[in-house]
Amino acid sequence: MDFGISTFVTDDAIRPDVLGEALEERGFDSLFLAEHSHIPASRETPYPGGGELPRVYYRTLDPFLALTAAAARTSDLVLGTGIALLVQRDVIHTAKEVASLDLISRGRVAFGVGVGWNREEMANHGTDPATRGALMDEQIEALKAIWTTEEAEYHGKHVDFDPIFSWPKPVQQPHVPVYIGGESPAALRRLAKHGDGWLPRSSTPIDEIRRVREWLAEQGRDHVPFTVFGGAADADVVKRFAEAGVERYTFMLPTMPEAETLTALDDLARLAAGHR
Repeated sequence: MDFGISTFVTDDAIRPDVLGEALEERGFDSLFLAEHSHIPASRETPYPGGGELPRVYYRTLDPFLALTAAAARTSDLVLGTGIALLVQRDVIHTAKEVASLDLISRGRVAFGVGVGWNREEMANHGTDPATRGALMDEQIEALKAIWTTEEAEYHGKHVDFDPIFSWPKPVQQPHVPVYIGGESPAALRRLAKHGDGWLPRSSTPIDEIRRVREWLAEQGRDHVPFTVFGGAADADVVKRFAEAGVERYTFMLPTMPEAETLTALDDLARLAAGHR
């Protein structure tokens, strides 16, 4: 099993270029960055984790700029979004951003996507929370059309554009892998139909991990890689996911200044080394 890091990169903590280099030096294979474009001041949607919304949500850097900085200081590190809020994004601009990062990094992008939870945030982008799942399904199809077709077009209920030219194309073939975040029935249907990988949260029961693996195999999708997102630094938890056949486990790294971060990464690297 490979090990990576999930985290929020902010303006008042370790820089993403320094973080990326530190991860590669310590044997981590990947970096998955969270995304929030903004936090509405009048937000009423409760934070899924309970309690007050953590400060890092307010200060998150753009994931593609941050991952580009990390790409410049690394050579093998997988550069992931965990998760990009695709339903809040223009699909044509996003196709170019992801493909550009894949080109700059020489084919190291893992594009994790999800529908998100902050209804006020998505509404400020003009997205109807009630139809965000259907929108994202069409966006994924449109992205793959842009990435794989010289003259791409897409005509759906929520995404609609006539033939376009868009370069660069991704280095990875046939396209950048799309990792689906979420464990709901709708997310799993999306995974089976559109996903190139799954990003289950670390709170997902092990029995559910095994059930989804078997369910995908029944549909001819028996080679979908699983990356556990935001896992605890707990040897017993890591062991259970490893025994369930998970390909990658990402530790949730607290957002801290550089010195504290490097110390935490040393501890996590020692834990990971015992399970490789």
